[in-house]
Amino acid sequence: MKLVLFDCDGTLVDSAGLIHETMRRTFVHFGKPEPSFEDTKAIIGLTLDIAIARMQGKQHVDDEAVEMMAYYKSLFSVVRADLDYREPLFDGIRELMDTLEARDEILLGAVTGKSRRGLDSVKRTHGFKFIASRTADDCPSKPHPAMVTECCDETGMRAADTLVVGDAIYDMQMAKAAGATAIGVSWGYASVEELKQAGADAIVNHPSEILAHIG
Repeated sequence: MKLVLFDCDGTLVDSAGLIHETMRRTFVHFGKPEPSFEDTKAIIGLTLDIAIARMQGKQHVDDEAVEMMAYYKSLFSVVRADLDYREPLFDGIRELMDTLEARDEILLGAVTGKSRRGLDSVKRTHGFKFIASRTADDCPSKPHPAMVTECCDETGMRAADTLVVGDAIYDMQMAKAAGATAIGVSWGYASVEELKQAGADAIVNHPSEILAHIG
């Protein structure tokens, strides 16, 4: 029996464009310089208040970052509607998830910096069935291991029998801190070298390659 925990943004769905446009509008609203697309990609995976603070060079979350986070959340669905954006799946993810969902010895979960509402939207859109999930509303920000350890506790699985699949350095660091196997994906928002330096046990270039690491 294996527990496979997927990051969402940059791993299952390509949401960078939506996140960046929402972030850009948020910064403009607060009179801040517009972030670059690379600036936004670098913080995807972090809890939103920490992400916004880091994009401004702040070491800690302050009241302004919290206020900006609240505005971002209020704007997100508006931007999605404006762009008619549905956070599409990366190529090969649908086939991978269908294969894994059909296997009784595999438990699927999600560990994401999205809000619970954001994850629920992705689940509804794409029909994902996660037996356990943790979001930014439930746990400390990655790379804290709580998202992984709480999913393990909920499912009765050991971290040693758990794989974390993600595209960010924070996913790799979180997995290693929890004692789980860290699988980095090359199609996301961090480079392969960054994932390796963050502790990835393996790098995959296509979703189908994940099957070999699950066994």
